[in-house]
Amino acid sequence: MFQKIAAQIAFSDSFPYLVTVSGVTCIAVILGWRWWKQKNTYKSLHSLPSPPRHWLLGNIPQVLAAVKQKKYFQLLFDWSQQLGPMYILWTGYPVLVLSKPKVIEDTIINGMRDGSLVRTQRTSKAWNDISGPILLGQNGDEWQWRRKAWNLEFSSSGLSKYVEMISQACEQVIERLKETAPPKEVQVDPLFVELTMRVISCLVLGIPVDKNSASHEGPPLEVLKVYEAMATVGYRFLRVATGEKRWMKYLPTKNSRDYWAARRYLEEFITPRVDLALQMREQNKTDLAQVSPLFQESMLVKIAAKEPKYNRETLIAEVIELLIAGTDTTAHTLSFAVAELSLNQRVFQQAQAVVDQAWHQGGINTEILKELTYLRAIVKETLRLYSVASGSTSLEAQRDIVIEGKLIPRGTKVFWSMLAAGRDPEIYPHPEEFLPERWLDKSKEISSLPMIDFGSGSHRCLGEHLSMLEATMMLALLLRYFDWELVNGRSSVQQLQQNLLIYPSDRMPMRFSLRK
Repeated sequence: MFQKIAAQIAFSDSFPYLVTVSGVTCIAVILGWRWWKQKNTYKSLHSLPSPPRHWLLGNIPQVLAAVKQKKYFQLLFDWSQQLGPMYILWTGYPVLVLSKPKVIEDTIINGMRDGSLVRTQRTSKAWNDISGPILLGQNGDEWQWRRKAWNLEFSSSGLSKYVEMISQACEQVIERLKETAPPKEVQVDPLFVELTMRVISCLVLGIPVDKNSASHEGPPLEVLKVYEAMATVGYRFLRVATGEKRWMKYLPTKNSRDYWAARRYLEEFITPRVDLALQMREQNKTDLAQVSPLFQESMLVKIAAKEPKYNRETLIAEVIELLIAGTDTTAHTLSFAVAELSLNQRVFQQAQAVVDQAWHQGGINTEILKELTYLRAIVKETLRLYSVASGSTSLEAQRDIVIEGKLIPRGTKVFWSMLAAGRDPEIYPHPEEFLPERWLDKSKEISSLPMIDFGSGSHRCLGEHLSMLEATMMLALLLRYFDWELVNGRSSVQQLQQNLLIYPSDRMPMRFSLRK
């Protein structure tokens, strides 16, 4: 009996050890099986170059560190320069990174057309985690009806009636600069952020671009607070898209607290206007006494009225998406454009001559804007060198496909670096030079190359026409009234940071002087 008791005691003492050994063995078996499966499933990818990686975690540590340092797109660009136009990241699954413009274009268009490539679940979930289900986070029929609802509003014809409003917003920037020039230096990036935010808020929410005009349909537009909130939720997207778990927003961390505070602020800013638009839809009225004509003509009211599938939750989320997409993209592009003009006096002088000639024909109006092709070429050349989005989504192979002669197995994620693509010397001769003329030379192949900075195919950027209109208008007015110099020189365009998009870390300080 004593022997039996002793044996039981010995077993109970060794039980935790046995459990531990069994657990470690199971984990080792699972990791080994996953390694073996990945190696065999994706063996065709092992011939492609890849950055040095951890034996277990792959390239995850480098990616997460770059996101934390706000240098993720810069890291992809650096790897493209080192490894070539096609390489693999290992982040628990393989990610194929492309950096040749034509390959990127063909891959996106053909792959999404024939269904071999779809947006990854992680990216879609990350988009929808910003504030709720949004257009960018949808696929299939859900994406199609949403896109169709907004297409007309953001078309060139749909935006033509807003030229005067955009001109007013740009004129406000000019007046601000006249008050400070000379000799004070001005950080232009925040100025352009305010410009683009006021324009998109007017278009979508019916908020006057004049900050001195009241908006009775909801809280006033406080640009700095709205921008900080948008930056917080945008940065959360980047973290989730690159590996952070969505449930981590519920942890008691500073990032989580900041995210929820930002989301609450944006919803409190937008919700009264959404509720009013839905009330107008329910009552089938567009002329309520308490509603301003500007709000009645807003995109929010029009979309709510014509698309009953939109509800309170999805409209709030969609408006947040449009405010984010319609602000940073054009604002940062303008900052890089004025910087490159300062660094390239030949281009600067030619652009001023083009604007002066247009001015003598009656100022800047809708018809004259169409003729400012050199200014639009400046915007395109800026996007080539500083693609502020640089690929903010990713695709996944639904079946085995071939890209550039390489077999890409099903399940591989496909991403691209627009920063690297814009510097492809085979497509863009003298890629480091700022040459707007390359977009106007009809005799060269470059003239037929699409602007893939706005995406390709049916998923091409919804706001492309608005962005080009705003940027062309703002540049024309700046060139008409001012000369300027870049305070920190070329370092302003070299020291880049990234929230959701790339921006100049020094906010692009300039010194403006009125032209004589």
